[in-house]
Amino acid sequence: MELVVVTAGAGEPSSSRLLGERLAEAAVAALADSSVAAQVTYLELRELGHDLIDATTQRLSSPTLTAAKAAIMAADGVIAVTPVYNGSYAGLFKLFFDALDPRALTGRPVLLAATGGSPRHSLVVEHALLPLFYYFKAEVAPLSVFAATPDWSDSADLDFRVAKAAGAFAHRVLDSRPAKHLPNQPVPDYDDLLRG
Repeated sequence: MELVVVTAGAGEPSSSRLLGERLAEAAVAALADSSVAAQVTYLELRELGHDLIDATTQRLSSPTLTAAKAAIMAADGVIAVTPVYNGSYAGLFKLFFDALDPRALTGRPVLLAATGGSPRHSLVVEHALLPLFYYFKAEVAPLSVFAATPDWSDSADLDFRVAKAAGAFAHRVLDSRPAKHLPNQPVPDYDDLLRG
């Protein structure tokens, strides 16, 4: 099994990357309990910042961005982690998912997670992330994780929530078989569309 962890933290290391690593380790352990080995690929969007701007403004996909998109298509499951900025996901996070084909996550299990400075941002997953991934028709795992700054000092509670969410995600991964490639769709002639 192939898992991809997408993190949008701006720092190095970032709390989003650290949470992504914990979730991936717990998901790999949960899959191993079912005798399934998993490989993990990490996509740090901070490293794709210029590529994402070029993709947005010039419609150019660099080899690095193309490889990141291919990793998503090859994944049996995706763990998506963003920091919370101004009550929503990070701009880099949105730019990356805007660069994907709208069919790229269809039927693909996705575990959602976010990090923030205070617990008051804990509803970001439900109010910002869920609609985005529902648009993509992803198989969103039933449990998500939000980690505020105080959660890192209470590692037992965070570890429990990480293990529960990763376990539920692992079950989704085992039960699904997402498409590994997108079928070509013919592009309709614009004049034909205007004629009706």
